[in-house]
Amino acid sequence: MTDDIRATLGLRPIINVSGTMTSLGASIVPPEVVAAVAAVLPQFVEIDDLQKKASAVIARLCDTEAGFVTASCSAAISLAVAGAMTGSDLAAIERLPDTTGLKDEVLIQVGHMVSYGAPVTQGIAMTGAKVVPVGQATSARRYQLEGAVTDRTAAAVYVVSHHVVQFGQIPLDEFVAVCHARGVPVIVDAASEYDLRFFLATGADIALYSSHKFLGGPTGGIVAGRKALVRAAYLQNGGIGRGMKVGKEGMVGTIAALQAWETRDHAGIRARETASLALWTEALADRPGVTATLEPDPTCNPLDRLKVHVDPGQAHITAWDLADALASGPRPVIVRDHEIEHGFFYLDPCNLHPGEDAIVAARLSEELDRARRSNDIIATPLEHRRNRRVAAAQRWPD
Repeated sequence: MTDDIRATLGLRPIINVSGTMTSLGASIVPPEVVAAVAAVLPQFVEIDDLQKKASAVIARLCDTEAGFVTASCSAAISLAVAGAMTGSDLAAIERLPDTTGLKDEVLIQVGHMVSYGAPVTQGIAMTGAKVVPVGQATSARRYQLEGAVTDRTAAAVYVVSHHVVQFGQIPLDEFVAVCHARGVPVIVDAASEYDLRFFLATGADIALYSSHKFLGGPTGGIVAGRKALVRAAYLQNGGIGRGMKVGKEGMVGTIAALQAWETRDHAGIRARETASLALWTEALADRPGVTATLEPDPTCNPLDRLKVHVDPGQAHITAWDLADALASGPRPVIVRDHEIEHGFFYLDPCNLHPGEDAIVAARLSEELDRARRSNDIIATPLEHRRNRRVAAAQRWPD
């Protein structure tokens, strides 16, 4: 690539094989979205009218009644929960997080109480709502959900993510059935999901998406669903949502990303990703101590990742030290390492520029060759890595 602004800013030219991660800038924004954002930046618009245009596009793409754009999917969680508590009562909206007189309990399965960079429960609680856990981390049952509903229940939140416990949870259709039988609306956090219609079609009242992940838009969130609930969430912009506002560029960019989604060559994208996975698999074949296997996305997004398991006794390096080595030097490669204590990481092909898959293959070979030449096994204590990251965050911006 030429004219890389990262060099001007003194930033590392990373290659992202971690996925659509906010901490890395989320995704590659397609040219038509970049053009739309650039076109609106010098202009003035009436924000409410622009959000009406966004609502029509969101409703069509999500096959629902209404929608709007907010600062992020995290913000969308807070706005949707707040809307479920206040409805369109403007005085109640201005009182939040004081929930006096409102239904203010929000149900969520314990196995869904995860962090996406911040606790999902914090996004609920900051509205003034009381988080009501359902079940245990590895087991949630219908009777537990039924028993958690009270006359103060305002909503139930359902999280779809690779972070949640992938077994023993109440499936969405059953979750919706229980909640709707008791008049409780269901809000689905589908931040990183590819399917824009499934969750609402399954009965969710509100579905929330990130516009900057698979859609390839600018940083933002999408609230989609039943008009009354979407309106109530939108009205939070006159209350706690003021600090979560999105600019005209975020709205126009999200509209452009949604429109581009309709005409995107999804099959061609899958073919390029498959070719990258094959290249990496070949590069790791017959490597001592390295096992590479294809693994489908755990939430059924239409993509595979390469799971790279490292046996330090044979490879002469641990999985986390290999990940750190790949992330160093003039061609840093950032892998998907959220489960690395189990001795593996993933290579995600969905955010590559042309030719970067070959660089990833070369870097894998380079670091594995270097490790094999080592007389000792490269094995940094894992807790040092965890503590190093925490310490670095606490030193920021130094």
